[in-house]
Amino acid sequence: MKQSDLFSEGLAEDLLRSGPLASRLRPSTLDDVVGQPHILGAAGPLRRSLQAGVFGSMIFFGPPGSGKTTVARLVAASADAEFEELSAVDSGVADVRRVLEQARRRRGESGRRTVLFIDEVHRFSKSQQDALLHAVEDGLVTLIGATTENPYFEVIPALISRCELYRFSSLEPAEIRLLLDRALSDPARGLSSKIRVADAELDVIAEAALGDARRALTVLERAVALAESSGLNEVDRGILEEAAQRKLVIYDKDGDAHYDVVSAFIKSMRGSDPDAALYYLAVMLTGGESARFIARRLLVFASEDVGNADPRAVQVAAAVAQAVEMVGLPECRINLAQAVTYLSCAPKSNASYAAIGTAMAEIEEHGALPPPPALRDTHYRGAQALGHGVGYLYPHSHGGYVAERHLPEALGERRFYEPGSAGEEEGLRRFLEHMRGLRNPEATEGAP
Repeated sequence: MKQSDLFSEGLAEDLLRSGPLASRLRPSTLDDVVGQPHILGAAGPLRRSLQAGVFGSMIFFGPPGSGKTTVARLVAASADAEFEELSAVDSGVADVRRVLEQARRRRGESGRRTVLFIDEVHRFSKSQQDALLHAVEDGLVTLIGATTENPYFEVIPALISRCELYRFSSLEPAEIRLLLDRALSDPARGLSSKIRVADAELDVIAEAALGDARRALTVLERAVALAESSGLNEVDRGILEEAAQRKLVIYDKDGDAHYDVVSAFIKSMRGSDPDAALYYLAVMLTGGESARFIARRLLVFASEDVGNADPRAVQVAAAVAQAVEMVGLPECRINLAQAVTYLSCAPKSNASYAAIGTAMAEIEEHGALPPPPALRDTHYRGAQALGHGVGYLYPHSHGGYVAERHLPEALGERRFYEPGSAGEEEGLRRFLEHMRGLRNPEATEGAP
């Protein structure tokens, strides 16, 4: 059956009455779409293209349940185009060629445009993607590919070059809550049941959906049906967990639970307990915490609590932060777990953290003192006449080191950084002891 037949008037009415809640609530206009303001807002590039009636093939990439299929249908509707849909999971080159032949016949007979939507386009082989190139190039079809993967890794460059790329983001809990409220208040397309769902339970669904609107609506629909079959007049937490087929984590990202779990997470890594740290990581991820937030905390921890005891720690954390941006959830949980276990097992030092705190406290109390004249800038006319740079010894001209003092004179040999003895910082400690001794030999006279 053609996709266009699927939405014939009679079948559309049947779907409106009996289809899954997520299908019944599909928006009919762009204004009804929840989320993706960066591409669908008033100044969003996709909305502006559709309003102008000038758009070509495109690839939507982002997590499940973020609206890719819905927006693809709206693109076709905005152009009054025929909507053909294929799934790369169960379609082959023959299916693609069949749709292209139908599009060619349609264009010849009526001049009507065809939008070909391919779900999970990254699953197409290179030869299957190659089969689309000429049709896209010639405008025979307007291709909309949807993928949960980064298209630069999974889609052939020739196809990417012919498409606009639009990145979809996971929905925020507040956006999902809006959809849940719509499901309960829409008499025609929503839930007609008189089962009550309290705000607290709706909030739990919105948080536990992890940005996936389809998942949230499915859990709500199943919970209401279970409550009805159990003779209840209200959805409680037990019904919700049965509907979700898993325990729902109570994790308020703006409340005490958030701060308590994050605190335990950091302290577990600081205490070199990777098992506990992984547990709290799982709690945060299951509760809908932002992967970016977790990556930022790891970056801070790498310098605050590991520091120079293992300088690679901040490199690992930075690489994982980049992976979070490139991969996204759910896969980036693996990258986060790698960083958590590495940081938990790394030697610990807060010497750098303590050093900047001590230095800033010194300035807070006594103000900022000018550097010694020999260290001041000499790149402007008259600087040397002011004594700037006079007496400065260039270390590279003296074997890489000179016994010169760099702090303001009033601070003498004040120390801010005191390396520990863990990991690679032990070597730094010995190095600094030697260098400080050369700068201030009086302080080391008589030392063993």
